[in-house]
Amino acid sequence: MLEQLFDLVQQNSQQAVVQNPAVPNEHNEEVMNTLASSITGGLQEQVQSGNISGLMGLFGGESGTSAGSLLNNPIVASIASNAVGAIVQKFGLNSQVAGNIVNSVLPGVLGAVIGQLNGSGGQGTGNGFDLGSLIQMGGGLFGGGNDQQGKPASGGIDLGGMLGGLFGGK
Repeated sequence: MLEQLFDLVQQNSQQAVVQNPAVPNEHNEEVMNTLASSITGGLQEQVQSGNISGLMGLFGGESGTSAGSLLNNPIVASIASNAVGAIVQKFGLNSQVAGNIVNSVLPGVLGAVIGQLNGSGGQGTGNGFDLGSLIQMGGGLFGGGNDQQGKPASGGIDLGGMLGGLFGGK
């Protein structure tokens, strides 16, 4: 799962990171790793703080959600802020360059995840973001959990299990 997230970061980072003269080539992969870590860390933070409704709203969004509207989401804004700080601290880039990188990459990555999760309807999409495997991997972070057959309790999508698999549990 994390590999697929990193792949999305790579796909969305060509212009913002790889072709960016402000980012030395030897740091390209590390910058992308920092972005991926910031995304997973930020979402884990939301889970741990109990912001379930915010996460459900974010992941229940439309696949065509614009970059601007994603960046206006408080969860995404928090992730962006943390990512900018991490890039500035680790690589010595100025905050404007780091902000441009994050604002270019983050909406594309999260928009792709949202689109893939919503487009799959819980079924496999062939790209690593199918809810079935996420549900099996994850635990019931939000109390719903899975039944004895590993299926979501109450017959719906187990967002807790999905996020548990996506972000490594509590």
